[in-house]
Order: sequence, then C-alpha cells, then structure tokens
Amino acid sequence: MILGIDPGLASTGYAVLSIEGTRLRGVADGTLTTTPRQDHIERLKILFDGVAAVVDDFEIHAAAIEAWFVHPAATSTMGTAEARGAIQVALANGELDVTEYTPKSIKQAVTGSGAADKTQVQAMVTRLCGRKCSSNHAADAMAVAICHATSAPLQQAIRRAK
Repeated sequence: MILGIDPGLASTGYAVLSIEGTRLRGVADGTLTTTPRQDHIERLKILFDGVAAVVDDFEIHAAAIEAWFVHPAATSTMGTAEARGAIQVALANGELDVTEYTPKSIKQAVTGSGAADKTQVQAMVTRLCGRKCSSNHAADAMAVAICHATSAPLQQAIRRAK
C-alpha cells in the first residue's frame, strides 16, 4: 500500500493505492481542509493528525509526496512549506520511507506527458486505479501514489546497481 500526498495548507489531498500483482487499485482517498479563520498552528495540527490517522488506518508501506515548488505569492509558499513539514513529520512518525516527485514527473508517469493538464491526469488516474477520486486534490494525491508505484522499482534497481 502506497500513500500519496498532494500537500497544501488549505487543502491536502491524500490517496491510498494498493498494488496487487501488476494491478493498481485505489483503496481510499480524501481531502484534509483548513481555513484561514483557524489559528495557524491548529491548521498544521489538523494536517498532521489527519495524515497520521490515514497511516494508522491502513497498512501503508511507503509514502510519496509532491515535491516543493515555489509559488509566486510568498504567503502561499510559506504556508505550503509549513504544511509539508507537518505532513512529513506525521509520515516519519509512522516510520515510512517518503519519496518526493516533481509535478512534471508525476504527470509523465500517469499520462505519458509531463505537460498534461489536470483533466488528462484525473482521467488517467480514474482509469489506472479503477475509481473516481473524491476531489481534485485527492486525484492529484492518487497520481503521486501511481507515480511512486511505477517509479520505485526502477529507482531501487538503480540503487542496487550502484
């Protein structure tokens, strides 16, 4: 089981993907949400607790998260960075190996094109994991999990070869 994460302070998508032989199956997905009206630390705690609960609820073997990108708005960048930190600590507490993937590599793994748009990604996620995700953020998280499922074996072989 792989946990995919699409991090954000206002909305964090998560998805659990099962690998059954050569078949991928979406097991669960959802979105953790916070609002600017909430205390900032409380928002980070909601994300931490939400991710920790998903790790506890499923037999997760690995986690993957969308890699850092710089947003033009500085406040958005800081919020996303802090959200990622809270999420990564929750994953570390679950003793999970965490791999990061760039948005381009995720799109490439799921659609065959690093320039795919959100509609193309969501359509392929539905086709590959056998279910429609509950939100755009959850679909993005499922795409992260699919990317890891298809990329991790190659990365492991490269590490062993070195």
